[in-house]
Amino acid sequence: MSALFNGLSSNGKFVVVGASMDPITVGPIQLIEGRKRFRMGFRNRPDSEDTMQFSTLSGVRPMIEQYPLEKAVEAYAQMISGRARFRVVLTMGG
Repeated sequence: MSALFNGLSSNGKFVVVGASMDPITVGPIQLIEGRKRFRMGFRNRPDSEDTMQFSTLSGVRPMIEQYPLEKAVEAYAQMISGRARFRVVLTMGG
């Protein structure tokens, strides 16, 4: 992800949603030049609300892989191995 930061335009915002064990390195000069910002997750409530409204109005739907809760270990292994094609979601009940 570090290399992608340089692709931001002036006043760009780099938002990381999720977590990884890989470090993300962004230097002070990268932030200062072009007034770029780096954020972790949706800490800004209006950003989250705007995203949800856009998704609703435009019909955007997530692409997911569903696993019943009983297969949580299998779902986790699929995600960690990088073999999951989409977001892994656990479901409960019928």
